[in-house]
Amino acid sequence: MIITDIVPKRKRLSAIYIDGEFALKLDTETVISSPYSVGSNITDEQLKKLIEASGEKRAKEKALWLLSSRDHSKRELEAKIRKSSDIDSAKKAVERMEELGLVDDEKFARRYAEQLINVKHLSKKGAKYKLIEKGIDKDLAEQILEELAPDPREHIETLIERKYLRYLSDEKGRRKTVSALQRMGYSWSDIKAVMSNYFEDEYI
Repeated sequence: MIITDIVPKRKRLSAIYIDGEFALKLDTETVISSPYSVGSNITDEQLKKLIEASGEKRAKEKALWLLSSRDHSKRELEAKIRKSSDIDSAKKAVERMEELGLVDDEKFARRYAEQLINVKHLSKKGAKYKLIEKGIDKDLAEQILEELAPDPREHIETLIERKYLRYLSDEKGRRKTVSALQRMGYSWSDIKAVMSNYFEDEYI
């Protein structure tokens, strides 16, 4: 097979023509740095390696671009890269980011857990669900939340005092408060126990 033309395209890609016909698009920098140019003979195996090198470079660039905006877990990062790359390239890109210290599931999980608990005010259960959803191992999530999560009833009381106290004057407001706290992952027994402190009769 002979490379008959290399035409630069958008998004740092180049169209490769083999034996006079369009064959595929590859990363322009990968093509330029390769030993191949217009007129070069290229075997199927050599083309396969060039395609792999192009895919890996594009995947690493995508990983760096994603990480420039915010932290990601390994699984989350790989899933996003795979939207525009093959599986092997995505895995290698994530492994490389981990080697460089740009991806660390424990650090990510700890920062994310702090945000879930202190900013979004989720319960331990709610925060654990979100961490696992991001690809964090459930044992690691449990370990971190054991350290960070406050007593659920204390947290509920703080939330009520800061945000929901004005809703407790009527039944509609109380139901709204209970629903909001349950969506955060707090159990009915903990919610009931705390809300009972705000009424002369037991809250049911």
